[in-house]
Amino acid sequence: MNFIKLTYFFKHLFLFFFIGTTLLLLSCNDDHNKEYNNSKNYIPEFTITPPKMKNIEYIFGIHPLHNPQRLQEVFGPLMNYLSDNIPYAQFKLEASRNYATYDEKLYAHKFHFSLPNPFQTINAVDKGYKVFGKMADDENFRGIILVRKDSGIEKETDLIGKAVSYPAPTALAATMMPQYYLQSHGVNVMEDLDNRYVGSQESSIMNVYLKNTVAGSTWPPPWEALSQERPELKRELKVIWQTSFLPNNSLIVLPDVPESIVNKVSQLLFDFHNTNEGKAILSNMHLSRFETANNATYQPVRDFVKQFIKKVRPIN
Repeated sequence: MNFIKLTYFFKHLFLFFFIGTTLLLLSCNDDHNKEYNNSKNYIPEFTITPPKMKNIEYIFGIHPLHNPQRLQEVFGPLMNYLSDNIPYAQFKLEASRNYATYDEKLYAHKFHFSLPNPFQTINAVDKGYKVFGKMADDENFRGIILVRKDSGIEKETDLIGKAVSYPAPTALAATMMPQYYLQSHGVNVMEDLDNRYVGSQESSIMNVYLKNTVAGSTWPPPWEALSQERPELKRELKVIWQTSFLPNNSLIVLPDVPESIVNKVSQLLFDFHNTNEGKAILSNMHLSRFETANNATYQPVRDFVKQFIKKVRPIN
């Protein structure tokens, strides 16, 4: 009796399983047919709009030619020009409040591109940067020393025992070259002068105007720019001495920046003076053009620095 019931149970279980499996297969086949029919009716969609590419930001550091606000006014339009003319690249101006801050950023590879002074250039090259261009007008890369017209200063040795202002110890044209000039004209810079490093080109000039120092050093572009804005400076001050010149400020780049980007930046900058927009921006820089250069261009600077350290003072 138990055997008959058990046989009956398994027959029904088998029948239930068979029916369920059949229904499941039919359902899957129906879904497959629907997908197949839908795929036959599928029409691919095309678009003429390419996917947007994200702009890559390149930081462009400018050494303290001017105070940060003035630097933004002068070089901000140049960054906009590069960004507008190089697809998928955005150039951001990085100003620094003083030379020490700029040097720290430069030597830590904070900048993709930079415009350092020639002394900073040779140090940056030694730390891996590559020179690809420079400012032209080398005759402007010289130091000038200002005094008040009523100061009574006539010869270099008249400064002995007096206060002299400079932008910073490592400002090549505006500090190192004037100090070398004075050292070569009978003044022991480190012993005879009250040397005051005041942080910027404008501050060095204004210290003389305000009679905080008897003399102050800078270089031609900041003097021309500030005296145009404040005509009283030229009425009260005069350039009493100037130095010889060296290669102007360089354009440098980190080696990991794509060569295609460097080539585009070079092309735009070296042709800058041939465009109306470029001429206007260059005029604000008191510069005629940018030009090609390489690491070897700055060998005269290396030679000068050796003589400066030997004759004037060490450079920290």
